[in-house]
Amino acid sequence: MADAIFEHPRLAAVYDPLDPDRSDLDAYAAIAEELGARSVLDVGCGTGTFALLLAGRGLDVTGVDPAEASLDVARAKPGSERVRWIHGYATDVPPLAADLATITGNAAQAIVEPDDWQATLAAVHAALRPGGHLVFETRDPARKAWLGWNREQTHQSVDIPGVGTVEQWHDVLDVSGPLVTFRSTLVFASDGEVLTSHSTLRFRERAEVEADLAACGYVVREVRDAPDRPGKEFVFLAARP
Repeated sequence: MADAIFEHPRLAAVYDPLDPDRSDLDAYAAIAEELGARSVLDVGCGTGTFALLLAGRGLDVTGVDPAEASLDVARAKPGSERVRWIHGYATDVPPLAADLATITGNAAQAIVEPDDWQATLAAVHAALRPGGHLVFETRDPARKAWLGWNREQTHQSVDIPGVGTVEQWHDVLDVSGPLVTFRSTLVFASDGEVLTSHSTLRFRERAEVEADLAACGYVVREVRDAPDRPGKEFVFLAARP
């Protein structure tokens, strides 16, 4: 099941206006151009921002996500007919012979269980053409990003047209080894409704990710820095030989 922040219709509808700066996607668009990709599988596509960006540039894009409410938002956006939307997981994607697969927005960390992570990597491998690439990011555990996930540092109040003012903040509830669980709280001023969503992320070490990729038949071409968050994340560029 997808987290409520992606699956609840009212929360999915305000996801984009609460996180409008998607400059993090510029690096991925540049990589697609660098690799000469013409077909892309966007895993964990959410509300479709990146899938639609690529489709608008003429690429053949398939977006897959387990949250139906987020896909509903994506399908309602201009140009959505250019993208093939799949409700499900990477394991539900048919063979595509795609040039590139992406997992943006740290969505890879939301795949918590090791078996699910291995299944995802294997499914993406099968969806790529020989010589195709997988690119994704994950936060460096050493930077302990979760230390800033509290109401004091994450609170925001946004006036959203047609919705009204929405407050949002995050609170860490538990840190157990590589797993970090936090709660997102959203308050809608128009009627006072308070909605919460609980999420758990897995923080993987670089060596662990490299080993997982190798076990699924990938060759790690490069591990880059995230240009918009230098020193905080690993960006893996792996290939299906």
